[in-house]
Amino acid sequence: MKENQILKSYDIARERYAELGIDTEKVIDKLEKTPISLHCWQTDDVVGFERNEALSGGIQTTGNYPGRARNVEEVRQDIEKVQTLLAGTYRLNLHETYGEFKEGFVDRDQVEVKHFQGWIDWAREHNLKLDFNSTSFSHPKSGYLSLANPDKAIREFWIEHTKRCRRIADAMGKAQGDPAIMNIWVHDGLKDITVERLRYRQLLKESLDEILAEELPHMKSCLEAKLFGIGMESYTVGSHDFYAGYCSKNNVIYTLDTGHYEPTENVSDMVSSLLLYVPELMLHVSRPIRWDSDHVTIMNDQTLDLFKELVRADALDRAHIGLDYFDASINRIGAYVIGVRATQRCLLQALLEPKQLLRQYEDNDQGFQRLAVLEEMKSMPFGDVYNYFNLKNNRPVGADFIADIEQYERNVTSKR
Repeated sequence: MKENQILKSYDIARERYAELGIDTEKVIDKLEKTPISLHCWQTDDVVGFERNEALSGGIQTTGNYPGRARNVEEVRQDIEKVQTLLAGTYRLNLHETYGEFKEGFVDRDQVEVKHFQGWIDWAREHNLKLDFNSTSFSHPKSGYLSLANPDKAIREFWIEHTKRCRRIADAMGKAQGDPAIMNIWVHDGLKDITVERLRYRQLLKESLDEILAEELPHMKSCLEAKLFGIGMESYTVGSHDFYAGYCSKNNVIYTLDTGHYEPTENVSDMVSSLLLYVPELMLHVSRPIRWDSDHVTIMNDQTLDLFKELVRADALDRAHIGLDYFDASINRIGAYVIGVRATQRCLLQALLEPKQLLRQYEDNDQGFQRLAVLEEMKSMPFGDVYNYFNLKNNRPVGADFIADIEQYERNVTSKR
């Protein structure tokens, strides 16, 4: 797309939005400064570098497209490439299994800050801040239950692991001068009929109480719920109602993963309720098809509704945006870029909404006018604003990134 064409289209779009009281320059500035946390596991299908084994423990990835990152250096190489194709501000979200275990195997209850010092140094060099996750799956002691396991030895193993992960996140936050967001998700559940539901939830609560008791000033903990996992279809210990109650009572950040609920459920409707009771939200933006299948995020109604609700509630400053999908069926770099750009488009369209005008109509019981404006916004030229946003930041406009990714595949990933 030619530069003069992009600029001309943007000028028209800016005038149209101005008629509705929207300053597109301020919107673009907000879009540029709102960080999105990239998920390192899109590069290697969530295998990590602890055991180099396939996923287990209620989670799996599908597809075998060639070019998977095989080591830390290749993960970083891929992320650096992604950065060249995206405008905006980014963080990087790591799982514990992505540490640099140069001295050999390190079990998860022995992991230390030193295993992530290389990531801390690299992130500083590449203008990225880090977020973190404990990793309870894909381990001989995972089984069906980790933090909720009646076996005290196994439960204490995972408690120690999670405590150490929080300390690593604290070190990351201190080094980067901004709190690292540490997400805790455990797969705990059972495949078939369960008769001890309360017992497992009591154990999970006790484990979390012990883990979160340590005051760490440079990190923030968040807890992630789930509907069910593969092989754990009948009962999930850490359900939505469990974590909604726990986070509300203990003033903990709640993680909303858009793939972790009923497919017909609109996750955006949870935002306003949760914000009344929890301090902040962590978003894991994904795309479920039939279940938590973690397809590449696209600009669909569910994702758009999520960001519109955050903007309408003036809650962007209380939300941390991260991506969480792992599609191994297509080019992984392409999946990265598509998902990020779709997330940005949804945020942009939400920011371009004439919020004050719509609120005025609603407060005055002018339902016809409110609905008319909402419908008109669907055909407004937000795409021209997004094209200008990329041009302004010297990034590919439209589908121009396709050729760049194809060349990277020829030169790099196809040779792995």
